[in-house]
Parts: sequence; structure tokens; C-alpha cells
Amino acid sequence: MDAMKRYFRSPAAVIGLILLLLVIAMAISAGVLYPRDPLALAGRPLIWPFSNPRFLLGTDNSGRDIAAQIFYGARISLLIGGVATVIAILIGILVGAFAGYYGGWVDNVLMRITEAFQTLPNFVLLLVLVAVFGSTLTTVTIAVGVVSWPAPARLTRAEFLSLRNREFVQAGKTLGMKDVQLILGEILPNALPPVIVYASVVMAVAILLESALAFLRLSDPNVASWGNLIGLGRDVLRVQWYVSAIPGIAILVTVLAVSLVGQGLNDALNPRLKSR
Repeated sequence: MDAMKRYFRSPAAVIGLILLLLVIAMAISAGVLYPRDPLALAGRPLIWPFSNPRFLLGTDNSGRDIAAQIFYGARISLLIGGVATVIAILIGILVGAFAGYYGGWVDNVLMRITEAFQTLPNFVLLLVLVAVFGSTLTTVTIAVGVVSWPAPARLTRAEFLSLRNREFVQAGKTLGMKDVQLILGEILPNALPPVIVYASVVMAVAILLESALAFLRLSDPNVASWGNLIGLGRDVLRVQWYVSAIPGIAILVTVLAVSLVGQGLNDALNPRLKSR
């Protein structure tokens, strides 16, 4: 309850939550407002926004309704962002927890693997994975999650290193608790808050990574995503700039919303800020 009060005390966090709920509402209502396939031809190509009441946001190069693609694109962005974040956080927690708890050679091996993943930029590694395994929606989502786990792993490791010698852990060892019980039942709950907060960063980056892939036409072309629409609009960017601008604004608003919510959660859950 106190955490909720601290969260809603921040105007930026409240604005972020409202924007995020708006994007979620778009994703939920897409099938109701636009029951037809968003990639189906709807009218003549390149109708400017607000010039035709049937197409409030206009049409793209092929005559498809941009508003329908924006609403359905919210589903794709939230799906990829959410699932990729879960994958990255789960891998990061697993690696970071074992590295931080056991230390020694286990820590050295796991951290060298983590550093190997961090040697290449996320996007370059993502391009390699997509080139090898294909560009379906499932493959892209898993690939984004796989390239995003090193930072959560390092954060989890740092938390475990600071908690593994605390009194409650030593008490658990004295009582004969197994390592798995100590890791999952005692240390992890105390290490989770900063990891949960960082999940918002992972989600924002995941949305941007998928959009960048789609812009390069390396994501799934059979789904209505904001990145695909931006990539389509670059062919007419100098004249019908709105085709790229509208989904670009949608991405900006979503990433901003996720970032503000994450900052609000940090202010609410960070024990160092509780007294402020």
C-alpha cells in the first residue's frame, strides 16, 4: 500500500501508467473496432489522415488502413515486448542467481559466458539469430529475449552477492535448508525488486529492437507491426511522410510509457527513497 502511494505521488509515473493503459486498450479493442484483416486492402493508396472519415489516419502505399495497423500493431509490440522481457528476466535470474550465490569457478564461468554475449551489440547478435533461424514472429520474440538477458543477469548477481552472507541466509543454512531453498525462497524474493524495475528497460529495448528489425524488413511481414509500417513508409517518406510518422509516434509513446512506469516503480520500491 505504501509503495502504491509513493508511485501515484509521482506525476510522471501516473502519466506513464495512463499512456500504457491506453496502448493496452488499443490492443484489446483492435478486433472490435477493426474486425477485418488489418493487412487487407481497404481503399485507394496514400489517403492523407483526416481527409476521409473512413480512414482517420489515412492509408499506406498499398491502400491499407493505417489506423487498423496501429491498433493491431499495439498487440504485436506488447506481445513481443512482454514475452521477450519474461525470457530475458528468467534467463538473467537463473544465471545471476547461481553466479552470485556460489561464486568461485561457477561465477567465473557464468560471467565469462555473459561477457561473451555482451561482446557483440544486441542488434548485431539479433541479426545473426534471425538470419540463422528465420524471421517468424515466434523466432523474433525468442531471439529478442535471448539477446537481452546479460544485463538482468549482472544485476541479479550483484544483488545475490550482497545478500548471500546476510543473517537470514546464515540462519537458513544453520537450519539445514538446501541451496535451492535458500536461493528461491530466501534470497530471490529480496533481490527481485530492482530486477522487476529493470524489466521495464528490457521491455522498452525489446520493442525498439523488433521495430528496427521490421524497418529493415527482417521481421515477420505477415503481421501488422509498427516497424513494418515505418519500413513501408520510407519509400514515400519525402511526400507522404505520415505513413512513417504515425507508427513512429506510436512507438515513441509506448516506449516513453514503459520507461515512466519503470521509473515510478523504482521510486516506489527502492528502499533508499522510502524516506523521501
